[in-house]
Amino acid sequence: MHLIFPLMFNGLYKFISNPKQRTFIKLALLYGGKKRYEKGKIKFDGFNFIVADYMSFLYQYKEIFADEYYRFQSNNDSPVIYDCGSNVGTSCAYFKKIYPGSIIKAFEADPRITEILKSNIKNNGLTNIEVINKAVWINNDGVELSIEGADGASVCMEGNLQKVNSVRLKDLLDSESRVDMLKMDIEGAENDVIPDCGNSLKAVNSIFIEYHAFVNSKQKLSELLNVLEQNNFRYFIRNDSDRNMPLINKTNVDNPSMDLQLNIFGYRK
Repeated sequence: MHLIFPLMFNGLYKFISNPKQRTFIKLALLYGGKKRYEKGKIKFDGFNFIVADYMSFLYQYKEIFADEYYRFQSNNDSPVIYDCGSNVGTSCAYFKKIYPGSIIKAFEADPRITEILKSNIKNNGLTNIEVINKAVWINNDGVELSIEGADGASVCMEGNLQKVNSVRLKDLLDSESRVDMLKMDIEGAENDVIPDCGNSLKAVNSIFIEYHAFVNSKQKLSELLNVLEQNNFRYFIRNDSDRNMPLINKTNVDNPSMDLQLNIFGYRK
């Protein structure tokens, strides 16, 4: 009995005692019932944002501001950050909160979302952010993406395909003496981009990868982890697509196109 109560209430206490978690609850109550894929406005943590989809933003706020998935350490007052998959700029706002002097390259493939990203950066006075309307990829030849209008533009999906400009991440990393933080949320393209980067990741100090395994594609988790190991990263992995009885329930009910989604945190010793 003495063990049950800490297990039951410890997580709840941590959740409620965190002011960012309370803000998330407030935002969820205000905007959680909004219609999907409709543009709107949200105020949070001193920012005024345009969003492309309320539900997508709520998930972003929870992970980025409340759970602080992108928190990293740097001895530099002006850390260099590569934000791959910036969407409407929630991650950029967070990085500017923790490192006001940071230098950010913000990559967003969807042209419509990019315009919202630019507006949010300008309207909130965020500086030293270079917006690059290109997909992070393995070449500069362009790539076809399935555009869904919120935060899920993917090379791995079918439907509403649109060819967008691309940039080879490896080439950009090779041009940098250091990258303090490489954040990657590119909806499946990481399976190609990370192996292509190879030892170019040597310039990166901290890395976050949102890993996606789509049911119609080969799982490549071992390849990604091998690249991190070859570049002397330690890593921590958190499951972001839990399901009961996974040997029986082999698909994700919330997103049937994927059977695995992980958050991979890589850091130096």
